[in-house]
Amino acid sequence: MTSIKILFFTFIISVTALNCNNIEQNLNILEGKDTVITSDKNAEPKISIIKPHEEANYENILAIPLPEGFERIELDSNAFGTYLRKFPLKTENNIVFLHDGNKKWSQDIHFAVLKIDVGKRDLQQCADAVMRLRAEYLFENKKYSDIHFNFLSDGKPRYYTKYVGNDRTHKKFRSYMDYIFSYANTASLKRELKAVDINDIVPGDVFIQSGNPYGHAITVMDVAVNNNTGKKIFMISQSYMPAQDIHILKNLNDETLSPWYSLEFGEALNTPEWIFYKGDLKRFAE
Repeated sequence: MTSIKILFFTFIISVTALNCNNIEQNLNILEGKDTVITSDKNAEPKISIIKPHEEANYENILAIPLPEGFERIELDSNAFGTYLRKFPLKTENNIVFLHDGNKKWSQDIHFAVLKIDVGKRDLQQCADAVMRLRAEYLFENKKYSDIHFNFLSDGKPRYYTKYVGNDRTHKKFRSYMDYIFSYANTASLKRELKAVDINDIVPGDVFIQSGNPYGHAITVMDVAVNNNTGKKIFMISQSYMPAQDIHILKNLNDETLSPWYSLEFGEALNTPEWIFYKGDLKRFAE
């Protein structure tokens, strides 16, 4: 009888030990915190072939090097993707700040931070960051009538030109964007976008899910191809909850490729704080 008790006690300890590995992750989910998807902690560390931003101080997305054998795909000079490639990165530091000025709790999942304000309110979260980048592109190119986003409540667009009248200052534009952020989300944005075949991915495309109650969205910032093999890689950016600086995500699944991701990611695209699928790729209508 004593032997049986010992065996049973040993079994309970073993099961508990196995479950303890996920305790922190489960608590994070229950408390609404980010869950970071990481590779095997016991695996040997891999060294990236691309210098960290802290060392290189890349001026913009275009300055971030490519793995050997890859070239950036060709884009029209006025394309949204061309605008994203030229987007400046912070060089004074490489810290993701929240809207309230505090540092984000996890500073080890981003490669670089975009040089763009997050605002003072908890508004510019995930889908909002996607809309912000798109709207900034349209604003810079004076395509004012194309700046509009749908509200979640009625699915109808709210137009920038109607909101600002004749005021074409960037300050008024930011006011319009906060107005949009307050009444739009991943669900409303997803309905505006059109589906894209994963093999046709280009900079400016969006991976997006509308969840219950939460979804997530990330922007494809750049795409490159190996002309010998036909294989493609891409780079992604995000904001998150609470509102925070838009940042380029590391590839924690393949640190030798980071911050690039292989298009051959299998069934699921594992990003540091979300899992997407091939069918989640969408595009803004031109």
